[in-house]
Amino acid sequence: MEILVCVKRVPDTAENEFELNSEGNDLDRDDLVYSVNEWDNYAVEEAIQIVDNVGGNVTVVTVGDDESEEVLRREMAMGANNGILLSDDAFGGSDGRGIASILKAEVEKGKYDLILTGAQADEGAGQVGGMLAAMLDMPYASLVNKIDVEDGASTIKVGREIEGGNQEMNEIDLPCVLSIQTGINEPRYVGIRGIRKVAQVEIPVKGASDLGMDPATVGEAAAKTKRVDYFVPDLGEGAEMLEGSTDEIITQLIERIKSKGGLA
Repeated sequence: MEILVCVKRVPDTAENEFELNSEGNDLDRDDLVYSVNEWDNYAVEEAIQIVDNVGGNVTVVTVGDDESEEVLRREMAMGANNGILLSDDAFGGSDGRGIASILKAEVEKGKYDLILTGAQADEGAGQVGGMLAAMLDMPYASLVNKIDVEDGASTIKVGREIEGGNQEMNEIDLPCVLSIQTGINEPRYVGIRGIRKVAQVEIPVKGASDLGMDPATVGEAAAKTKRVDYFVPDLGEGAEMLEGSTDEIITQLIERIKSKGGLA
């Protein structure tokens, strides 16, 4: 099975203190520490496990600048077979639709049975996977937390979260696009030996001309949505922390709910 996983280099929330830039329309990114998007990491792990079971190859792809190559190498050290960097000045400022268009052009250059994305990335829109599927005219499922693949089958079974904490199972034709939810697996540890192993592997870089794209159709000028403001929400009243044993905390919680009129 040939699997393509779309990954992204994002600011590491555990390593950064975020501040707004002087224009107030983005984060101040000058000194941020970056890493691979958490959701994408689960998608790569799932792809590797599928290939371990039924055979095939895992290719990771990202849209970004030269520094985005580091996340491709990390996922290759994790076990992905190949990496592709889609990089062009024309891609800068692309919105979700633009990113999906760039990925679509790359998908059509290959022959993939399964395309995986993370459920969402750093800006939380969760739209690229669905847009990519629509552009490719492929079946799509979001928030996938289980995948069952049988060797040689033309369909796969996927489980996904739905409202109320319930689970549904669907059978989907291949090829298809899936957005992967965290918790579907436990991503493996990437050691220094694995990183060194892929440090000198050549990663192809493709621009708009390589993908057969008109630069005017992507980038900031072609974006249908634009970020006009970033702000830090006003702080509300502080939370009250309940202490004690589980039974004591439950008793305290019930009393507070009663005092607010929530229980008779």
